[in-house]
Amino acid sequence: MVGNMRPIFRREAKMQDEFFVIDGVAHTFDMSEANMASPEYADALRRLQASFFAGQPAGYDLDAEATLRDWTVEETADILFRESHTDVAVFHPVPIFFFKDGYSSVDKAVAATRRWPNRFIGSYIAIDPLRPDPLGEMERQVELLDNPVGLKLYPVSYHEGDVTPWRMDDPTIGFPLYEKARELGLTCVATHKSLPMGPSPSGGDAFSPIDVEGAAAAFPDLNFSIVHGGLSFVEETAWLLARFPNIWVNLETMNLVLTMRPSVFGELLAGLLGVAGEDALNRIYWASGAMNSHPRPGLEAFVDFQFTEEQMARHGIFFPVPQLTREHKKAILSGNIARLHGWDVDALAAGIKGDEFDLAQGAPLPIPYSTTPLKDAVTTPLPEGTCVA
Repeated sequence: MVGNMRPIFRREAKMQDEFFVIDGVAHTFDMSEANMASPEYADALRRLQASFFAGQPAGYDLDAEATLRDWTVEETADILFRESHTDVAVFHPVPIFFFKDGYSSVDKAVAATRRWPNRFIGSYIAIDPLRPDPLGEMERQVELLDNPVGLKLYPVSYHEGDVTPWRMDDPTIGFPLYEKARELGLTCVATHKSLPMGPSPSGGDAFSPIDVEGAAAAFPDLNFSIVHGGLSFVEETAWLLARFPNIWVNLETMNLVLTMRPSVFGELLAGLLGVAGEDALNRIYWASGAMNSHPRPGLEAFVDFQFTEEQMARHGIFFPVPQLTREHKKAILSGNIARLHGWDVDALAAGIKGDEFDLAQGAPLPIPYSTTPLKDAVTTPLPEGTCVA
C-alpha cells in the first residue's frame, strides 16, 4: 500500500521491460525569495509547492525550508533517475513571470538536456504570448535547445506589473503561436489547465480547458495536451477527449492526488474515461512534475492501482469504464507519449543502458533524497523496517 511504500516492482522486472517509464513533465524550480518578481503572487505558488512536499508519504515529505529554494538540475536528475523507477523524462521550463526567471528557467532546460540527452530526451519551449515578441522568443528557444519537442503555454500572463488571462482559441493571440510552432517543426502544444496559480486574477475561466476546443478544431494537424488534466473540470476534459482525436491529457499533479487521496484519484480518472471509455486511455500519459514532489511514490502507487467495482459501475455514459490492465498502464507510462512524439521505446531503453544512473540488475533504489543534499531534510522518517527496494 502507499502508506508503507511497499515496493511494486524491482529493477529486474524493469530489465525485462515490463514497465519503461517516460515522465512527461520534469521541472527545476527556483522558489527562493530572491527570485520573486511579484511577491503577492509568487509566494502563493511557493506555499502551494511546499504543501505538495509536506503532504507526501512518510520518508518522502520535506519541510518548507528545504523546499523553498533554488533547486539544481542535478537534484531533479537524481530523484528521477537514481531514486525512482523513472527511465527518461521531458523537461518543461515555465513562463510564470511572477518569478524573475519564469520559475523553471529555459537555461536549466538547456543544462539538463545537454548534460543528460539520453535521460532528458526533450524539452518544451515555454512562451508567454503577451510579453514582447513571443514569436521571436519561440525562435530563440528552439535555437537554444538541442531537442525541442513542443510548445508549453500558461493561460495567465504576468507582464509589466499586470496579470492578464488569455484564451487558447483567440485568433489574435493563440493562433499565431500554433502557426509558428508548425513552422518550427513542433507538433505538440501543452497548456497548463485545471490548477489555478494562486490568487492571480484569471477572468473566471482561464484554467478551464474549454478554450482548447477551438484551437484543436482550427489546427487538426497539431496535438494539444491538457496539463493537469482531470484535476478539475473533469467532465469538460472528458468530452474533449471523446470528441477530438488531437487532444491528450497529461497527468501531472494527479500523481500527488494518488499518494494523498487514492480514492479521489480513482474518481477523477474514472470521470475522465466516462464518455470515451477505453479509447481515452490511448491519449492519457504519465507525468510527475518532479521536482513538484518526489516522483517515486506516485509512480509505484499507479502501477498497483485498480478502480473499485463501484467506481466502474457509477461512471461511464456511452461506454463502460474499464479496469486498468498492465497493458493500459504500460501505455500510460510510456507508450502513449512515445507515440505522441514519435519516439521508439526500445531505442530509448538502449540509450540509457550502462549510464551513470543505471543500477545493477536487482539492486535496490536508494533511500529518498539520499543522493541529494536534502537527505537530512525529510520531515517524517520512513517507518522502521520499511522495505525501500
